[in-house]
Amino acid sequence: MTRPNSYPRIEIIEEGMREGMQIESADISVDDKLRLLDALSGTGLSTIVVGSFVSPKWTPQMAHVDEIVSRFTPVTGVRYTALALNEKGRERAAQYMPPLSESAEFPRTLVHLCDVFVRRNANKSQAEEIAAWPGIIERSVASGATTAGIAINAAWGSNWLGPFDEEYRMDMLVRQYDLWTAAGVTIDRVWIGDPMAWNVPDQVAAQLRAVKARWPQIQTFHLHLHDARGTALLSAYEAMKVLGPEDTLILDTSIGGMGGCPYGGHGRMTRMIPTEDLVDLLNELGIENDIDLDRLIEAAVLAEEIVGHPLWGHVSKAGPRPRGELLYPMDLPFIETEAQAQHFRLGAAAYRGARSPWTKPIESPARDSVERGGSPHVEN
Repeated sequence: MTRPNSYPRIEIIEEGMREGMQIESADISVDDKLRLLDALSGTGLSTIVVGSFVSPKWTPQMAHVDEIVSRFTPVTGVRYTALALNEKGRERAAQYMPPLSESAEFPRTLVHLCDVFVRRNANKSQAEEIAAWPGIIERSVASGATTAGIAINAAWGSNWLGPFDEEYRMDMLVRQYDLWTAAGVTIDRVWIGDPMAWNVPDQVAAQLRAVKARWPQIQTFHLHLHDARGTALLSAYEAMKVLGPEDTLILDTSIGGMGGCPYGGHGRMTRMIPTEDLVDLLNELGIENDIDLDRLIEAAVLAEEIVGHPLWGHVSKAGPRPRGELLYPMDLPFIETEAQAQHFRLGAAAYRGARSPWTKPIESPARDSVERGGSPHVEN
């Protein structure tokens, strides 16, 4: 599809294997995780986070990440990355490059706006994060970096401290920006995270406007939005409307919407934007992407099988909006259950035995017109 001039370029980073699996059962087998990772690799996604190199004591779901990285089947054209929160984790990840790649986010500085959350999540204080900035910048300059990113996490609010305002967000971004600029490094990207799902569409839009107004040279915006309160896709859409065709909007999503951090207070209910729902929205908006939605839906179905419970996506349950040959049969019987609704991908077998009041086939001149390529509007 052709991207309308009014929208930014959209990049999707698939987080199901990392953000999703870290909150699911530690008993999920490596073989099942490999099945899902390989299925995701075949959907056309350009970037997949395969897991985290973290302590298995506190994140046992990632205990076998080395085996997963060693055994999965990389697909040409897909960028595979992994999360590492400290130097030990980064050293472990470096052993697998390739097939892994360094995250395109780096070099960058980062601070959590919630001191409580970062103490719970990373066993450090906000002050310690800030104190680390000069060293990060010094090492980056020494390695030849000429551009960098600035980042804030828990940006819109915290379950322990309440909401954060735009002045606080901008102050933390400005402090990072000024340090990098003083070192001769250009800031061209910004990352904003929301681990406790405090995002609200108008506040997300206002924050992006503020960044664009202050630093016009920043044209890459990365949002990591959680969906515990059902606003993440709305916020992402507002971001699409605020940014222009000169910008790139990177959105972290997860197959089926699974995701969450055990330190944030919501568990699996933290959720993320379901990847398949975002891709369906992009398709309907005419925003260019190379992702095969049908394969993505099958990956969502597989993910539910592997985790052993329903996930949070909508399009995998009800299907994309049907068009052309995919329009529903006019004499479709009563569709009442989730299983019956799967007829969009499984065909008539999904509703075998369903009740039907139609004594004869339904006919409609409007449908006849549509099937001939005409209008659904019929003059009476």
